[in-house]
Amino acid sequence: MVAPHVTIIGSALAGNKGASAMLESAIQTLEPRLPGVTFTLLSMYPEEDRAQNTYDNLEIVAAKPGQLGVTINSLALLYRILPPLRPLIRKKSRAIGALVRSQVLLDQGGITFTDGREKFLLYNVASILPAMFVRTPVFKCAQAIGPFENPINRRAARAFLPKVNTIVTRGAKTQEFAEGLGLKNLYAGADYAFSLQLDGTEAAAVAKKFDMSFFESGTVVGVSPSVVLQKKVDARDGDYVGQTADFISHLLESGRKVALLPHSAREDSTKTHNNDLPLCRAIFERVGANPNLLFVDTELPSQQLRYIIGQCDLFVASRFHAMVSALAMTVPTLVIGWSHKYQEVLEMFGAEEWAMPHSQAELATLITRFEQLVDAREDVAASLKEHLPTVHERSLAQADLIASIVSARTA
Repeated sequence: MVAPHVTIIGSALAGNKGASAMLESAIQTLEPRLPGVTFTLLSMYPEEDRAQNTYDNLEIVAAKPGQLGVTINSLALLYRILPPLRPLIRKKSRAIGALVRSQVLLDQGGITFTDGREKFLLYNVASILPAMFVRTPVFKCAQAIGPFENPINRRAARAFLPKVNTIVTRGAKTQEFAEGLGLKNLYAGADYAFSLQLDGTEAAAVAKKFDMSFFESGTVVGVSPSVVLQKKVDARDGDYVGQTADFISHLLESGRKVALLPHSAREDSTKTHNNDLPLCRAIFERVGANPNLLFVDTELPSQQLRYIIGQCDLFVASRFHAMVSALAMTVPTLVIGWSHKYQEVLEMFGAEEWAMPHSQAELATLITRFEQLVDAREDVAASLKEHLPTVHERSLAQADLIASIVSARTA
C-alpha cells in the first residue's frame, strides 16, 4: 500500500492567517482520516513558513511566483512529454517529486479565476498546471470563483476548471457562477477555515503577550482592516486610514473598547502583500494611544487570533478570514467587503444584511450600520449559533472528499 501524501498550494503559515487557517484545517482534518499522511506545502514564503512550521509531517518547498510559473511548470511539462527524464526530474526538483508522490494537490487559493483579478490569472493557472502535467488530481478547496464575464478570464476558466477533479464552492453566488459556466465537478461546501480547531493552549499563549483583562469589562469591538480594501478605497480618492481611524475614534468616544487586529501580518517585512501590519500601525498612529485601545502589533498564529476574536463582543471585518473567525466564534459582525465572497458566506448564517460594499462605507453610514448591529446583537448572535453546526459540517465534508480520493489512489 502506498503511503498517503498530499501537496498543498495557495496557502501558508506565515503572513495571511486565513491561508494559515485553511492549511492547518487540512492537516487537522486529514490526519485522523489518513493515518500516516504527510504533506508538502508549495510555499510563496518558504523561509518564513519554515520558521513557523511546527508540524513534523509538513515539508515546506519553495514555490515563489516566478519559480512556480517558470521552473516548476517547465519541469512538470518536461516530465509529461519526456518519460526518460522522469527519474532525474523527480530527484532534482523537490516540487515535482512531491507532486508525483502525492495522491492529490489541494489548491487553497481563496479566490481564483475571478473578473477584476486578471493580474492573478497566470498564478491561478500556474498553481494547478504542474499537477495536471504529472497526472495528480487537483482538488480546489472551498473558494470563490467567478464571475466570468471578462473574455480572458472566461476562456482560462473554461480551459482549466473542467480538468479539476473537484471544485468546492464557498457559497451560493460562487455555485451560481460555476454552474453558469457549465461546470459539473462541483461540491457546495464552506470555507475550510471553519474546521479549524483550537487546542486549549491559546488563552495562556496570548496572555503572555497581552493583558487579556482588557476583555473582562465593557463592550469590546474588534476591528480588522485590510490593505486590499485600502488600495480600492484610495484608488477612488478615498482615505481608508483616516476613515478607519475616525470610526475607531467614534467607538472610543462612545465608551466602547477597541481591539485592532491585523489578520494578515508579516512582522519582519515592510511589504504590504499579505501584510496589514503597516496599515494598522498607520491607523493606530492616527487614532493615538488610548487605554481602551488594544493594538495586536505582532504576527500571531491563526488559532491565537481566533481566540482573541472570540473574546470580542462585536466585530467589524474587512479581512475575509477575520470575518470567518468571528462567525466561527459566533461574534456579531459587520463586514466591509469588495467581492461576492463576503456576502455568500454571511448568507449561510442568515446574516447577509450585515455586509457592506466598500463604496458605501463612508463614516456616517458605517456608524449607522454598526449601531444597528448593536441593536440587533442578540438576534444576530442567536442566528450565528443556530447556523454554525451546518456550516461546520459543510466545511468538514471536504476532508471526507479529499480522503476518498487519496484512499482510492493508495489502495
